[in-house]
Amino acid sequence: MTLREQMVLTAQLSVPAMMAQLSSIVMQYIDASMVGSLGADDSASIGLVSTTLWLFGGLCSALAAGFSVQVAHLIGANRSSDARSVLRQSIVVCLIVSTLLAMVGGLISFRLPYWLGGSATIAPHASQYFLILMLCLPFLELDILAAGMLRSSGNMKVPSVLSILMCGLDVVFNFLFIFETRSYNVLGMDVTVPGMGLGVVGAAVGSALAEVVTCLLMMYFLCFRSSELRIVRRGGSYRPKVDVLRRAFNIGAPIGLQHGIMSTAQVIITAIVAPLGSVAIAANAFAITAESLCYMPGYGVADAATTLVGQSVGARRRELAQRFSYITVGLGMAIMTVMGVLMYVFAPAMMGLMSPVAEVVNLGTEVLRIEAFAEPLFAAAIVCYGVMVGAGDTLKPCVMNLTSMWAVRLTMAALLAPRYGLRGVWIAMCVELCFRGTIFLVRLLRGSWLRKMAD
Repeated sequence: MTLREQMVLTAQLSVPAMMAQLSSIVMQYIDASMVGSLGADDSASIGLVSTTLWLFGGLCSALAAGFSVQVAHLIGANRSSDARSVLRQSIVVCLIVSTLLAMVGGLISFRLPYWLGGSATIAPHASQYFLILMLCLPFLELDILAAGMLRSSGNMKVPSVLSILMCGLDVVFNFLFIFETRSYNVLGMDVTVPGMGLGVVGAAVGSALAEVVTCLLMMYFLCFRSSELRIVRRGGSYRPKVDVLRRAFNIGAPIGLQHGIMSTAQVIITAIVAPLGSVAIAANAFAITAESLCYMPGYGVADAATTLVGQSVGARRRELAQRFSYITVGLGMAIMTVMGVLMYVFAPAMMGLMSPVAEVVNLGTEVLRIEAFAEPLFAAAIVCYGVMVGAGDTLKPCVMNLTSMWAVRLTMAALLAPRYGLRGVWIAMCVELCFRGTIFLVRLLRGSWLRKMAD
């Protein structure tokens, strides 16, 4: 492949993946905006448990990655039958594990807000919101698995289109479940929109239903329509095999450990922010959602990098894998640099869309502008990690992420929060992301992430 062909292929895979990632964040933005109109306490009830939801979601992503990376390598080696065998086993394992995780989440849901330092005014709604989404966890797991498998086969369009559809469904369901029945004037005509007026609970129900519908469609395209991975009317065993489970564990365990410990760190940061009051909790949650509009394109490029590098490694094309790593990291950094500038300029408008409370908007604007300076190196960390996952090298990147989060961010946040409040927490975040991106770039350029691949 010429350099131009490599760049075109990277763009073809990256753009749909970026759209998929952006659509998932737009859904969170929609939830935050709709609930934000109800007041700071309702917003804080969602923000309080959001990091714990990320913890469970991260564990689901790690489990799916343990199988989808294997499939990318097998497809790159033209072993489609073996790839389908791994897919069948992954469905069984993911359903069992996600059901167990959902049970754990349900058991802790009623005490979790108090453990995180939430007040009695926001804890009941936070518990209900968390419980509903935990009950939906097996559908989330299958959705993540199906999307990852389709991307591993080179199909970026279906996961992207379905993710966008999920946003549309979320808007519709949220209107139905969050708000009371009310009328709107559209082109001079009164239009009545029915509603159940469930508030925060309605936001959870709407998101859960959108996730269920999307999961079913994603699994349909994977199991019935995919030319490489279709398993319907193709015989094969669903019984998990030891060698497949061992490889999935070797790939997924470091990712799961990373997600678990890093999400735990986010939970601790939430506990640091909680004593600062409802305004700080809401501003922190909304600012995280607003910032994700800037960094989710980086995760889209990282998805493309995992596929390109994974298939190159499976085909034993070491030099091609390295070239794709440089192209995707450069693309991710360029996109997120532009997004960082836009975030700095439009921070007040981004926050204003999610909350009518002036104190929340002003504080959120300040912390977003602090974070804007970290976006280029944050991109480097995100895409480099995707590159290394594609190569099956997950342990050392996991250690790097954990060291950066715990040694730099948490330490600085604990020291700065008492004096500078939420601003101090976000200064710590900015410094840590710059440090993390730097160490990932150094490891990428050294090439040690390809050592598992025989010459």
